[in-house]
Amino acid sequence: MAAAAVGKRVLDTGWLAARSTEVALTGVQLTTTQPPAADPEPAAPWMSAAVPGTVLGTLLKNKLIPDPFYGLNNQAIVDIADAGREYYTFWFFTTFQCAPSGNQHVTLNFHGINYSAEMYLNGLKEVLPKGMFRRHNIDITDILHPDGNNLLAVLVHPPDHPGRIPPQGGQGGDHEIGKDVATQYVEGWDWICPIRDRNTGIWVEVSISITGPVNIMDPHLVSTFHDDFKRSYLHCTLQLENRSSWIADCTLKIQVSTELEGNICLVEHLQSYAITIPPQSDVEYTIPPLFFYKPNLWWPNGMGKQSLYNVEISVDVKGFGESDSWSHYFGFRKIESTIDDSTGGRIFKLNGEPIFIRGGNWILSDGLLRLTKKRYMTDIKFHADMNFNMLRCWGGGLAERPDFYHFCDVYGLMVWQEFWITGDVDGRGIPVSNPNGPLDHDLFLLCARDTVKLLRNHASLALWVGGNEQVPPVDINKALKSDLKLHPMFASSQASDSQEKHLSEEATDPSKYLDGTRVYVQGSMWDGFANGKGDFTDGPYEIQYPESFFKDSFYKYGFNPEVGSVGVPVAETIRATMPPEGWSIPIFRKRIDGYIEEVPNPIWDYHKFIPYSKPGKVHDQIELYGHPKDLDDFCEKVAQLVNYAQYRALLEGWTSFMWTKFTGVLIWKTQNPWTGLRGQFYDHLHDQTAGFYGCRCAAEPIHVQLNLASYFIEVVNTTADELADVAVEISVWDLDGTSPYYKVTEKIVIPPKKVKQIMEMKYPKMKDAKPVYFLLLKLFRLSDNRILSRNFYWLHLPGKDYKLLEQYQQKKIPLKIYSEILVSGTKHQLRMIVENKSTKSVAESIHPASGIDLGDVSGSHSTGKETTHDGNESGSLWRKIHSSLGVARTSDNLRTLEVDGTDSGIAFFLHFSVHTSGSSTAEEKYNDTRILPVHYSDNYFSLAPGEQTSIDISFEAAPGSSPRVVLRGWNHHLDHAVMI
Repeated sequence: MAAAAVGKRVLDTGWLAARSTEVALTGVQLTTTQPPAADPEPAAPWMSAAVPGTVLGTLLKNKLIPDPFYGLNNQAIVDIADAGREYYTFWFFTTFQCAPSGNQHVTLNFHGINYSAEMYLNGLKEVLPKGMFRRHNIDITDILHPDGNNLLAVLVHPPDHPGRIPPQGGQGGDHEIGKDVATQYVEGWDWICPIRDRNTGIWVEVSISITGPVNIMDPHLVSTFHDDFKRSYLHCTLQLENRSSWIADCTLKIQVSTELEGNICLVEHLQSYAITIPPQSDVEYTIPPLFFYKPNLWWPNGMGKQSLYNVEISVDVKGFGESDSWSHYFGFRKIESTIDDSTGGRIFKLNGEPIFIRGGNWILSDGLLRLTKKRYMTDIKFHADMNFNMLRCWGGGLAERPDFYHFCDVYGLMVWQEFWITGDVDGRGIPVSNPNGPLDHDLFLLCARDTVKLLRNHASLALWVGGNEQVPPVDINKALKSDLKLHPMFASSQASDSQEKHLSEEATDPSKYLDGTRVYVQGSMWDGFANGKGDFTDGPYEIQYPESFFKDSFYKYGFNPEVGSVGVPVAETIRATMPPEGWSIPIFRKRIDGYIEEVPNPIWDYHKFIPYSKPGKVHDQIELYGHPKDLDDFCEKVAQLVNYAQYRALLEGWTSFMWTKFTGVLIWKTQNPWTGLRGQFYDHLHDQTAGFYGCRCAAEPIHVQLNLASYFIEVVNTTADELADVAVEISVWDLDGTSPYYKVTEKIVIPPKKVKQIMEMKYPKMKDAKPVYFLLLKLFRLSDNRILSRNFYWLHLPGKDYKLLEQYQQKKIPLKIYSEILVSGTKHQLRMIVENKSTKSVAESIHPASGIDLGDVSGSHSTGKETTHDGNESGSLWRKIHSSLGVARTSDNLRTLEVDGTDSGIAFFLHFSVHTSGSSTAEEKYNDTRILPVHYSDNYFSLAPGEQTSIDISFEAAPGSSPRVVLRGWNHHLDHAVMI
């Protein structure tokens, strides 16, 4: 057999699993004389395994348990507290080929096991100690079989203290899980059911690394800046280990390159250094700083480009050749974080620019730890699409994986990473438990330090936090403060150039620190977060009147790390994740005080439904639109309207006080790791709620908005540039399709990073104001009429409601839909251009509604009147996209779909969805025809008479699935479909 190639190989196929109590053989026997057979099918008790993954994931894969996230299925799955730890103690087995040459060395890498394990390889045993957040690297060079055929068995044990779920549930169950260094949400919370195996398993990838005599360990990359970011240095310190018994004469190489347009790479540095390493030893080596002049900087989402350099490090050993290599995408950026004197809130600066934080709380992608690169990419892109700039990795969840951070680097999401402490489980809670945190403090710190090494090179990582609503125990907190202290070059944002020069010459190289470049804050409600003192001053977590978010009294402190609300998904998701008995909507029970109490069915209650009313505080926001008739009425027409209005108001309200009172806000939470019914902008199946697009609208870097408390129009400029030569167009539309109020402001100027009050919107004070009306705001540039921000509201007069909108559903508004479709393999890219063809009842706008280029746009459709236009105009965006896709399928002409209608007015709350050619049914097993995930440039949008907008849509679909793009709306009940 030929010698193995130097590099890493992931072992993610061919795994088998079996419950330990059902296997009579020892680990030695399994990996020598009596391995389980997998061909053609594994014999019981062995089964195909999910690695990486969990025991529950493996059982679900083999259909030995029902889907725990469907309906009430989780109640039918045995909990570890009832069955005992042995029930979820599992063997995992695989084989692999590896035959190293005489000078090669092989390491077996377990990047994450929950919670402890014994590993057997070819009959030899190695203990993998406790701790969910630590890496295990075992030198197996001398254990490998001479013929290259290797047998690997791993006996995985659950957490030592899996706990028991009290009858009333609770935050973290009985809190026993807090005695271990593991994820804490698995005992259940007010937003998730308990995870029955407590996430036991080989939950992160397993790999083998083949190297020569010398291997590279944990390089640390740091960028420093001088002269207003004109001069920069890249610092790097790494460990080199010589496993051989002879002196290794090495050449260490580092190459730094950046990708230019057209897939051309520019190599900015290629340096080499001679190093001698004694036998059986390791050395720390610091590469002399590499100079860069005006490097391309990494910026957060909405502030600039996410420039990344590819740093490649290799080591050659004399007489052997390349011994090991390592690479990482690295962003040049400087992050600073201090407490703002004027607001008391924590402020973040990137590359010297203050960043107003608008983001969300993140738990994890999937409660069964089915964590794939593809799912992570969708998750993170969704957050970037919402115009968010920060995610907080909550302390009861995970130390997130490098794949998560990679996509945060790519899409510009700054990350607040917490360690594994929560107030509910560690020292607070009811009853109070674990006042001293986990039992093994040394283990906690080992996991923390290993996590820092794993993640520290990511540009997106913004800060470390000790715990959620709690600080770590005194000794752990003291150690973390010491380990994560800032290097002098990063300790003061006020350092002068001369000071920086002195520090760069005299101080320890910053890459020698464990981190040293980003702050450590001891808890999520300390030191610039909430009231800064650790009191429970985050929240609230329920429905609000939209105007409340704009009131000075709503929240007192500068940075709110958690504020949450509702999150019912679309009706298709309810049907896809629940049996028919879960399709009934809440009972609306009116109390004697006039408030309505929403009583959900048992399945909604189990899935943690948050009502759209808060008796005694907030009247029901669903009933404002009339009593919902059925599931579709509740989810599609009403709940999504409330979701949009609720979350847009939340972010607009916070932004209205940008820098004068607030420095940031994080919404609790952005998504659910299971099929929950609260606090989410997209569901576990990856379909967006309307709240997603309310956030996308409100968090625009440049934005026009209505202050719902004062009814003044405001323009927000979060950028570093002055916004000049702009104006705002204001138009009010009534339900009859006329515009009783229209105004264009004079030229205005908005300074950088400011909110400017423009004028009062006085329509509600007019004598003949209608009880329900629409407001359309457009911020546009006077020089070219380009729209910079567009914002559409539905509003009612004080004391009124939205029930007149029920009648508006009968309006037949004519639409014209243009479509362009490009297909390359499974990838589909579409542009849908929708035009409201109804007659305007107001003077023509002084600028076009949109600047869409209709040249070279084509498509097909299934219903309605069709017209065909020549598509020979050049220069369109879609021609460029078509070119970049390579071989693609497209049609030659622009086609349109016309939707008949005789009424004039707003085409209200339109939204696209993508489906297969199958049909949905109302039978016991619902056939969900949606194709998910889908990325939309906008959705849940409305169009005034004469307006048009373009929506870009992208998704993947299997060959032969015949996707349909469907348009629905408040007053468009039939499916208007474009066939692909």
